Amino acid sequence: MDYVRILRDLREDADKTQTQIAEILGTSQTMYARYERGANELPIHHLITLSRYYRVSTDYILGLSKDR
Repeated sequence: MDYVRILRDLREDADKTQTQIAEILGTSQTMYARYERGANELPIHHLITLSRYYRVSTDYILGLSKDR
């Protein structure tokens, strides 16, 4: 599974909107939507923030590990 699908799955599992996650990252909903679509690459500082927020490893988000 690629990281764009994992991003969406994590967000949906947490019952959050793109707008809510964008606020956590300090970015716009439009930019966050671009991350979920794979149109823009996720910056490392957002990767770390999401890892902490969802309490999963960065490797999990990147699809490098099945262990959360």
